Amino acid sequence: MVKIAEKLGVTETAVRKRIKKLEKEGVIRRYTIEINPKKIGFEIVSLIGLDTKPENYLSVLEELKEMEEVVSLYSSSGDHMIMAECWFRNSEELSKFVKKLEGIEGVIRICPAIILEKIK
Repeated sequence: MVKIAEKLGVTETAVRKRIKKLEKEGVIRRYTIEINPKKIGFEIVSLIGLDTKPENYLSVLEELKEMEEVVSLYSSSGDHMIMAECWFRNSEELSKFVKKLEGIEGVIRICPAIILEKIK
């Protein structure tokens, strides 16, 4: 907090109060870290777009939420109803996962894309 205060030219107390206020208002929801998947053995990072039958949408989301390969899960508009960020140790794991997705009732389309490089 000291470094933030110095950069902004304010007191550390002012920074602490402002952060507390932003947390209380829900602007800051949580603090996290960013992991480099390759450094911990995950060579494949994939964004997988899924479409479902409307009546199966919620049950598919529930199933995906429980899968350890799914790192982040999003409801979306546009090309796909659901977007899932998934990490795999190799392409064989990705292939097996796609086959697993094909077996979920109501899934009608699966579109995996492998992330080559995170830019930002």
